[in-house]
Amino acid sequence: QVQLVESGGGLVEAGGSLRLACAASGNIHRFNAMGWYRQAPGNQRELVARSLTGGSTNYADSVKGRFTISRDNAKNTVYLQMSSLKPEDTAVYYCNAEVVVGYYFWGQGTQVTVSS
Repeated sequence: QVQLVESGGGLVEAGGSLRLACAASGNIHRFNAMGWYRQAPGNQRELVARSLTGGSTNYADSVKGRFTISRDNAKNTVYLQMSSLKPEDTAVYYCNAEVVVGYYFWGQGTQVTVSS
């Protein structure tokens, strides 16, 4: 069992920045991937950014150039730096740990609200 605790959400004006953090109870360098997903009201949960254990990353087209995922393996923590935030970024953001392909855990989510 892997526990994930997100932090860093909040209310920010459009154009502002926030940094989310996700602290994991396991050794994230042994996991296949760590990622951030988000879910806005009425929408399905969608991938925002993903960091694979080999070092590669991938991003949703809507956040490329604005969001950056990073990890500190020593602290078992993954971050999502969000800049140039837009109202459409408003959602609950969830941390995801993919231990192996198909076997994963979710955090409880943190609310991000971007005002126009």
